[in-house]
Amino acid sequence: MTSVSPDARRIWRGVRLPLAVVLLIVLTGTLLVLFQGEQTTGALEPGSYEPAGGRALATLLEREGVKIPIVRTAAEAKGVARDATVLITKPEYVPKSTFAEIRQSAEHVVLVQPSSGTVEEVLPGVRVSGQVETETRAPECEAADPVAAGSATMGGLTYSATQPRAQECYGGSYLEVPSPQGTVTVLGTPTPLTNDWLADEGNAALAMRVLGKHERLVWYLPTPADPSLETEKPLSELIPAGWSYAALQAGVAVVLLALWRSRRLGPVVTEPIPVVVRAAEATEGRARLYRKAKAAAHAGETLREAARARLRPLLGLTRDAEPAALVESVAVRTGRAPAEVGALLYGDPPADDAALVRLADGLDVVEREVERS
Repeated sequence: MTSVSPDARRIWRGVRLPLAVVLLIVLTGTLLVLFQGEQTTGALEPGSYEPAGGRALATLLEREGVKIPIVRTAAEAKGVARDATVLITKPEYVPKSTFAEIRQSAEHVVLVQPSSGTVEEVLPGVRVSGQVETETRAPECEAADPVAAGSATMGGLTYSATQPRAQECYGGSYLEVPSPQGTVTVLGTPTPLTNDWLADEGNAALAMRVLGKHERLVWYLPTPADPSLETEKPLSELIPAGWSYAALQAGVAVVLLALWRSRRLGPVVTEPIPVVVRAAEATEGRARLYRKAKAAAHAGETLREAARARLRPLLGLTRDAEPAALVESVAVRTGRAPAEVGALLYGDPPADDAALVRLADGLDVVEREVERS
């Protein structure tokens, strides 16, 4: 017999292509990292050219003479916030105590899409009132900056305030809260500040007026590495987005490769038979076993069942046709009496070899008569 167990060569042939694909992905990623060098990425990153980045806005502000110190820790933000506008891109990362210190020293604080818990904690009297689709919206308020900018791409979270001097603009997605400590502006979406949308509608005008009020704009990007953060982020959020996309692509490639390889069953394995037994010899051997066992009755029933199986399709009957239907059909086609046909197809078993021979001859004759009719 031929063994069909895989050997080392067959295993290598099966895994070499997947290994080559994995090595190619790893090599390509390594080369991209080496040749591209360090790049700034991320939402509202002032050095990012991505659609959600803030490079275009930072460039416009710098051309207007606004100095933009970029800080990533609470200590840095508190050190440069005095008499400046402070843009906080991720307010949920900033502890309440840190926000209070920044608000005490800064002239203007801008919060980008703070969550319900965050805004209620750092701005008493302000709450999230809902969420709307981000689209072109008119100011519909009396605040100077939105009125001057006109329609802008606003939406996302909406806010409301109990302070009588607070201004709700753009359907509540822009909230301006003045106070003796300085004005706080809450944006329900970062969309008008991003590279992708800055040139649309009055987005640039709104962003420049809100963030360009003072000589310095402190661009505060809180990070999970800041030791002053109170909120712990899961490990999955610390993995760069590029690695997630690479893992997804590798997973898709592996699935497609598995589907492709699963359809290849390989060549047919031939196995030589030790002994070749011809059909005639098998029939004769079976007959000798019946004769030795004196099983004339069993052999007769086998002959009758085979004859009935051949007669049914000739007569247009189904395999589960009743005996009476088969007998009647044979009698009509051959002209024999139904009793004679019934005795031949369903009669008593033959008692000896002579009766078995007569039964076989009778069945052959009936089959020929049906075929000729």
